[in-house]
Amino acid sequence: MKRPYISALLFCLLAAAAGCGKQPSAPPSPADRAYDVEADWNDPQRVIPLGYRAAQGKRIFYTQCVWCHADATPAGPSNRSNVTPTPPLMNDGATLNKETNATLRNAIALGGSALGKSAMMPPYGRTLSEEEIAELIEYIRAIAQPPYQAPAIPPSGSAAK
Repeated sequence: MKRPYISALLFCLLAAAAGCGKQPSAPPSPADRAYDVEADWNDPQRVIPLGYRAAQGKRIFYTQCVWCHADATPAGPSNRSNVTPTPPLMNDGATLNKETNATLRNAIALGGSALGKSAMMPPYGRTLSEEEIAELIEYIRAIAQPPYQAPAIPPSGSAAK
C-alpha cells in the first residue's frame, strides 16, 4: 500500500528542485552571460562584460601590455609614467577609438617606431600570433571609454560618382 503523503512530499521536493513556486527573476545581466568581465578603470562599480575573444585579449594585455598601458598592474604601479612620450591607457577611447583595427594591428605587430610613434613600443609580431593580436584589439575595443563604435558600413552601390 502506497502512502499518499509520501507521494505528495516527493512531488513537492521535485517541484522545489525544478524551481516551481519561485517568483520570476529578472533576466540575467550581460555580465552574467559574459565569458569574463573587466572593472571599468574609470568607475570600479561598473563591470564591462567580455566575450570569449575579448577575454583572451585581456589575458594577453595583462601579460604583455599592462606595464605601459595602465596606471597600475596586479603587482603595483606600472612603468607608464617613466616612458616618453607617455603611452595611452588601453581604455583611452578618446585616443584609440580614432585608430582603425589595421592601425592598431600594425602598431602591435611592428612596434611604435614603424608607425612614427614611440620607439619604446616593441614589436610583438613574432611574440603574438595574428589571432592573439586580433583578440587584444577586441579587448581594447571592449574596455574603451567612451565606448567604441564601429564605423558604419556604407550601403553597397553607393560609391561616389
